[in-house]
Amino acid sequence: MIIGVPKEIKNHEYRVGLTPSVVRELTRNGHEVIVEKHSGSGIGLENDQYEEVGARIVETASEVFAQADMIVKVKEPQPAECKMLRPGQLLFTYLHLAPDPEQTKLLVNSGATCVAYETVTDDAGTLPLLAPMSEVAGRMSIQEAAVCLEKSKLGSGVLLGGVPGVEPANVVIIGGGVVGLNAARMAMGLGANVTILDRSITRLKQIDELYEGRIKTLFSTTDTIESQLRTADSVIGAVLVPGAAAPKLVTRQMLSLMKKGSVLVDVAIDQGGCFETSKATTHEDPTYIVDGIIHYCVANMPGGVARTSTFALNNATMPFVLEFADKGYHRALMDNAHLRNGLNVHNAMVTNEAVAEALGYNYVEAVTALHNSELRATA
Repeated sequence: MIIGVPKEIKNHEYRVGLTPSVVRELTRNGHEVIVEKHSGSGIGLENDQYEEVGARIVETASEVFAQADMIVKVKEPQPAECKMLRPGQLLFTYLHLAPDPEQTKLLVNSGATCVAYETVTDDAGTLPLLAPMSEVAGRMSIQEAAVCLEKSKLGSGVLLGGVPGVEPANVVIIGGGVVGLNAARMAMGLGANVTILDRSITRLKQIDELYEGRIKTLFSTTDTIESQLRTADSVIGAVLVPGAAAPKLVTRQMLSLMKKGSVLVDVAIDQGGCFETSKATTHEDPTYIVDGIIHYCVANMPGGVARTSTFALNNATMPFVLEFADKGYHRALMDNAHLRNGLNVHNAMVTNEAVAEALGYNYVEAVTALHNSELRATA
């Protein structure tokens, strides 16, 4: 198989789909890898490092898309990239389609097979390709909140961990999953008062037992959220409904409950955001203010620590990339139900139920879509 790695073109995105070490595994298995020049230069992965492990460097993204059987990326394809996809080609990357009708339409029109990292599952029922970036984003959310609270950034001027004799900041985290727990660990480590809200009693018990009460846990309701907003210095939105748009848990009206200069960090922004006033921002211009409340809504937060993020992501994706390359996408998807759960679009059909429901497409079950396309191919 020919595997292609284009350079990411989203604002301040320096991650790369494959590291040289993963390229080496692919070439050792007899596959060809083509990499757009300087794809990894932003994080110290230079062209010669890819060439040393057998990759071929090409000048443009169009060459990558034209030649590759499988495209491996990090972020969702931009419109120009979507238009370079073709029927029979496999795209393996983050997609986050539910809040993105334009991208979904372009991918459907392309006829390509599109597998989303964020909906691939494992035997434990978790999302193994989303987890590493969730860990990064959760930890980063606290770093960014701490900076946004500074007066020079128009924040309230509160130090996250306080000092002896002065109260630390109150950090409220909505969602106790991977993002939420990593955010809580960072905030607690910096000395903040930390509260996690979640609707899973089991999860709240786990957190309480793990941290022996050092992290306060509350069952999440509208009343609880409103109560916590009154004293919060920073609120981290860490809600995930796999594949679907995030629910809006903090309305604009609720902002009036908060102290001026407080900070909302919406880690769910890739899925549309869990604050009503959220809109996607970039690392170049990461914040804006609504009703005196600072909003940090960068849609590719882990791109801010691109080297760490790239290696963490590649550690998780490598087995799946090798499976696709060794078997071809059709057999790999039919053999592996967890990979099949990652299939969002195939041959102009939407194969993820949450995406279809959110955007008004007819839902076609993945096995049916794969079987129908195989029948057409052999007819």
